Amino acid sequence: NSFFVMTNFIQTENQEEKSCPEYPFANAICSSDKSCVNGSADIHSNGIQTGKCVNYNATVKTCEIRAWCPVESMEKPPEPAILSSSEDFTVLIKNNVHFPKFNYTMRNFPQNLNTSCTYNKITSPRCPIFRLGYILQEAKQNFSEMAVKGGIIAIEINWNCNLDKWYDCSPQYSFRRLDDKIVKPGFSIRHARHYKLHGKEMRTLFKAYGIRFDVLVFGTGTKFSAIELIRNLGSMMTYFGLVVSAFEIALCAFNYCRQSKSPFFKIYNRKKYETVLNPNQVMYVSYVDEPHVTLVKKPLKTSLQHAQSSIVESHPVKFCHAGSCCTSKSNENHDKEEPDEPMRSRKSNKNDDNEEHKLKQPLRQEASSPDCQKWCCCGECHSTERHNEQLCCRRKEGRCITTSDSFQQLVLSSDTLKKALLYKDPFVDLTDSNIKNQLRHLAYKQYILWRFGSFDLGDRAVIPSCCRWKIRNTYPKPGNNYSGFEKE
Repeated sequence: NSFFVMTNFIQTENQEEKSCPEYPFANAICSSDKSCVNGSADIHSNGIQTGKCVNYNATVKTCEIRAWCPVESMEKPPEPAILSSSEDFTVLIKNNVHFPKFNYTMRNFPQNLNTSCTYNKITSPRCPIFRLGYILQEAKQNFSEMAVKGGIIAIEINWNCNLDKWYDCSPQYSFRRLDDKIVKPGFSIRHARHYKLHGKEMRTLFKAYGIRFDVLVFGTGTKFSAIELIRNLGSMMTYFGLVVSAFEIALCAFNYCRQSKSPFFKIYNRKKYETVLNPNQVMYVSYVDEPHVTLVKKPLKTSLQHAQSSIVESHPVKFCHAGSCCTSKSNENHDKEEPDEPMRSRKSNKNDDNEEHKLKQPLRQEASSPDCQKWCCCGECHSTERHNEQLCCRRKEGRCITTSDSFQQLVLSSDTLKKALLYKDPFVDLTDSNIKNQLRHLAYKQYILWRFGSFDLGDRAVIPSCCRWKIRNTYPKPGNNYSGFEKE
């Protein structure tokens, strides 16, 4: 899509076919007939040599040729340009574009075109009528200079459009020069007008200089697509995953080159990975003088009391109140029958707080038992050879939890345990000969619920020796044949 506007020309009149001297250029100049070869033609020649060397003028000889004579002059074009007024010419450019993927067609001019407008990128950016001088001005070229030898100018129409209904699309125009301004600038074409004079065929040759305008159309049409959006989001998330992987590879390579793990790398691994332990390889312990649950790994090489342990940060101890462990729901039905219960409950809360404070106090010297084991800190534990049962209710020396009123009410109280059994099974036979075994096992669960909180530790929570034997002595098993921690 191009058009040509002539701005200058060289005219050679009254040419006819005959023999005449060639225009004097380097390969055409001769001194004798030997310099000219009959039937040959140079790339710059106007015709075919006859083999003769003739006078071009009084000072120069050139090879004779068979051509349209006289030959065209190779002189420079006229300056200033003959048709320099073509700067004010205007051109209407009609352009239609079609986006086959969306079956969408557009054009660069409205239905009611104002033919009096001319394009200006600020005042009239949508007008398709262009003044030639303005085009060269936008291409940063001087029209008067370019009109002498001509040139090539590109008119670029850019259709980068959003084809959604809520957007309006219009083309963007830009202009630039295509031919080199330094190396062989310009553009020209030749054409002849033939006629007969006195029966001879004649012609007038025109070498026309001018500006060729190339209209270049390009662009991209886009439209919203939910499928493409989801695909791009997935690609973006994959990209971020690759970034994390690349960071980890770089970090590992850096530590490998250093041949020793940096503190940052250790912290990074500790925060990134969480070790999942086999439930059968851990035990949980709760001390009355510490506000958290402690984890101990198997196998044990020493007493459970002195084994290396770690705090279970995600499971702080949530101590149950005396009025809410296991029997709170069963007691709700008795509120109407006992109107003084709220007052007693407030007193009980106060007493529990005082007792909890006393439990955390250091043990008085006279409270220590002469038979106390090395791993026992309360003086109430029983001797055993099994490491997993060598556990006291305290971490430091002090009063045993079995001497507290809360232990008596929540763990050992026959009335509390029977209410809990009835809450679970309203038709349980409390006169059954096996009732003590049920109460003993329920007392174990009551202690775990009280001291370890409401989260599920399964059978990995270990009851201290002092508490275990206090429960056994209260609800003994015939023959005192107890299976121990793993099975009870």
